[in-house]
Amino acid sequence: MATLTYKQRRSEVEHYFDRTAAETWSRLTSNAPVGRIRQTVRAGREQMRNTLLDWMPQDLSGRRVLDAGCGTGALAVEAARRGAEVVAVDLSPTLIGHARERIPHDLCGGSLDFRVGDMWDPELGHFDHVVCMDSLIHYDTRDAVRMLSGLAGIASSSLLFTFAPHTRMLAVMHSVGRWFPRSDRAPAIEPVVEQKLWRLLATESGLAMWKRGRNQRISSGFYTSQGFELTRL
Repeated sequence: MATLTYKQRRSEVEHYFDRTAAETWSRLTSNAPVGRIRQTVRAGREQMRNTLLDWMPQDLSGRRVLDAGCGTGALAVEAARRGAEVVAVDLSPTLIGHARERIPHDLCGGSLDFRVGDMWDPELGHFDHVVCMDSLIHYDTRDAVRMLSGLAGIASSSLLFTFAPHTRMLAVMHSVGRWFPRSDRAPAIEPVVEQKLWRLLATESGLAMWKRGRNQRISSGFYTSQGFELTRL
């Protein structure tokens, strides 16, 4: 998995979310006022987050959930409120700091552990559900699939993840996005052709015991993302 391409992109992602635009991202994922474009991104992310949460049981008592690439922790908090034991991990110490500041006083019986590090750290343990919301979209598709294969090894029930779908409109939006101030620009998103994604997933030995489940595309202004579900046979 540790190819040069992967290492370079991981470094870019870590630098962007921890230093270049950490405060911008923190503002986007809060209730603070934002511009019209970012409002569409915020709304799209909320729809996707609710979709992935809906794909897990409403009552998560006694279940472990990994929020892999948790950012400021909105999904992790909601899973904990359903009773889950949640481990939420992100590369960015800055975003994890913001996430810890936002932990509500009452988690309704659940628990929440925010950590800085890699999403496939073996010390994290095993989980019933693993969620990767928009945390793989900056990686080459083959690297991302290998990452999913590794995560499947620590999941016993479902693996939920998102990719940026390859569409003409999304390509135009990315082109326009290059005009944003450099400090606000994220590392390049890697659009994925769905048929190619499923071909690559089918060739991964670590995913041999997993089957395709639900999928949902969310489009909201400058936010377009496709959610997928894999469940263990």
